[in-house]
Amino acid sequence: MLDLGARARAAAAVLARAPTEAKNAALFAVADAIVDQSRAIQAANRQDLDRGRSGGLAAPLLDRLELTDARIRSMAEGLRQIAALPDPVGEIGEMRMRPSGLQVGRMRVPLGVIGIIYESRPNVTADAAGLCLKSGNATILRGGSEALASNLAIAGCIHEGLAAAGLPRDAVQVVETSDRAAVGILIAMDSHVDVIVPRGGKGLIERIGREAQVPIIKHLDGNCHVFIDDRADLDMALTVAVNAKTYRYGICGAMETLLVARGIASRVLPALAERLADAGVEIRGCEETRALVADAVPATEADWETEYLAAILAVRVVGGIDEAMAHIGRYGSGHTDAIVTDDLARARRFMAEVDSSSVMVNAPTCFADGFEYGLGAEIGISTDKLHARGPVGLEGLTTRKFIVLGNGQVRG
Repeated sequence: MLDLGARARAAAAVLARAPTEAKNAALFAVADAIVDQSRAIQAANRQDLDRGRSGGLAAPLLDRLELTDARIRSMAEGLRQIAALPDPVGEIGEMRMRPSGLQVGRMRVPLGVIGIIYESRPNVTADAAGLCLKSGNATILRGGSEALASNLAIAGCIHEGLAAAGLPRDAVQVVETSDRAAVGILIAMDSHVDVIVPRGGKGLIERIGREAQVPIIKHLDGNCHVFIDDRADLDMALTVAVNAKTYRYGICGAMETLLVARGIASRVLPALAERLADAGVEIRGCEETRALVADAVPATEADWETEYLAAILAVRVVGGIDEAMAHIGRYGSGHTDAIVTDDLARARRFMAEVDSSSVMVNAPTCFADGFEYGLGAEIGISTDKLHARGPVGLEGLTTRKFIVLGNGQVRG
């Protein structure tokens, strides 16, 4: 692991000064190699799938692990889209003339070496490598042991693309051991690694949060809320709530708890329950919810805290915006929360007072996504408050340093 770190540090110095054209050429070459070698990648993936099935890997994890033709094409297309994004490295802004005659501004630069720890999804190998490469960072990728053969096959394509563009192979390295001790070493290599990005289950991220000696960019979970205010348009409220829950159950921006103002609950909940029932969603509700929705299951305290990532929705009737914000403050994860209202003053209060990485008005929480925000591909959604918050794209993988331009001034 220390050897990987030393080689990554050397490669990072090369990438930091690499021109945009070289980085883009590498991304296109990697995309072409992934398409050309799709059969070899799928053969490696079948090894992982067979090992997972024999080891009792759960069906949802097997689904995340599988690389279909469509998923391989999507990996390649994602890399091409990253190549099309503006390069943030070297961007200069906020230039100001000081009374001394000095010009002071800020330049965007790479973070250096990024360690990424993830589970199940081998497509993350290509996505993460592409984002780090375009933002001028070297990366050390430690995927889950269940995807090791797939990750190594994809890494071969990445190395082929780097070589074609004249960039160092060590710019992207995949940890080749499934030994869990490698994670512990990686997150303590503060002399070689600048940032750790964990992507996976809550247990993995909590462990890294406890043990890391390297700064981390993380999100713990996406316990997202939609609050329907009693001054909301009914049709809009139903549309937003249904989409927030049913667009995709497994994304971190899916609504997990719906809060409904008491003054509108009798008009919202029966109609909403009918639409959610058609989609196969189970409602777990408070007493007032169950009085309005006959099929609702009694909600427990744990339901307000749970990120289901499934066709389950917790529903609570609240007195109004203050009670809704208090509920979000107590149970929310700081990811994404939304209000549906026609009252501008309440919308502004919600935006100002709800302490989440994204706060939405009259829009479903499932819009929390780098592409939807115009950021392009993302490496994750950070619920931290320092450095990066919300969808972390290319800019989130860079930092800024001050630059000072003078013409011989001295300080008296």
